[in-house]
Amino acid sequence: MTLTREEHIFVLVLLINLAVAVLYFLCGALFVVPWKARKREEGEGQELLTDNRRTYLIRAIIMILCPVVGPVFFFMVHLLYLTIFRFGVNLEDVVFEKDRVETQVKANEEQERNVIPVEEAIAVNDKKSMRMAMMNIIRGEMEGALSSIALALDAEDSETAHYAASVLSDKLNEFRMNVRKLQEKIQEEPDDQTEYEEEIIDYMDNLLKQRIFTALEQNGFVQVMAAAAEQLYTKDASRLTGARYEGVCMRLLEIENFEDAEKWCIRLAEQYPDELCSYTCRLKLYFTIRNREAFFQTLNALKKSDVLIDNETLEMIRVFS
Repeated sequence: MTLTREEHIFVLVLLINLAVAVLYFLCGALFVVPWKARKREEGEGQELLTDNRRTYLIRAIIMILCPVVGPVFFFMVHLLYLTIFRFGVNLEDVVFEKDRVETQVKANEEQERNVIPVEEAIAVNDKKSMRMAMMNIIRGEMEGALSSIALALDAEDSETAHYAASVLSDKLNEFRMNVRKLQEKIQEEPDDQTEYEEEIIDYMDNLLKQRIFTALEQNGFVQVMAAAAEQLYTKDASRLTGARYEGVCMRLLEIENFEDAEKWCIRLAEQYPDELCSYTCRLKLYFTIRNREAFFQTLNALKKSDVLIDNETLEMIRVFS
């Protein structure tokens, strides 16, 4: 059987295509892949080794199954890579700063529309709303919402009260254990270090200000916090920020330890005379113990100072002026 001229050309194209595919696979598998691997090990090449022997084999099979079109396609892709995509990108003017990144999360309007505070849910005795509020609190950040969880202990719905008791018990036990560990670290800490005193003051204030412990236990923990603050004051008073002073003053004031509270208020005023908290702590203390003269002296001093006043303090000045 004699083949026509067109059939000869077709067979010749298939043979050339097969030879190109086989040659492409052999060059890639025997030379290119080992060369890239060696460059990567030497650290000269920064590109990741993505083309392995399996990749070259798959491309060769595609070339055989798609004569002419396959080889031309891979050739054009490689040509585009060499001429356009191979050049590095100039990132000199690009600044990657984490502080500038703001993640915008779309609000769940349907959920927000159906959520009410725990206090309101308990007041109206709405079981569904109470359970939903509790689940939202448990799924979120609970450290600052323990006072709301404590309110749910008195809920008539047994399931809500069970959730609240379980979560609150775990968090309070965790707090007790962490305080004990921090106290042990403070005892082992060198005299020139203040890391654990600072940590225990911040950690305890965050929970004690929610007032979720019994009066006896709250009193004990506040004394522990005040003792750590006293030790920090002795070691390095500059590590006591205005916020830490204010936390100690307010916790002592809440347990009606007025003598120690006044001591810390005076220290705060001496170390940070130009901060608002140095005035507000004394005002709250003198108002509580009904020291009228000291209260108005502090109030007048605040009005004459250059300290920036927030809305709460401004309203208090309006009331007593």
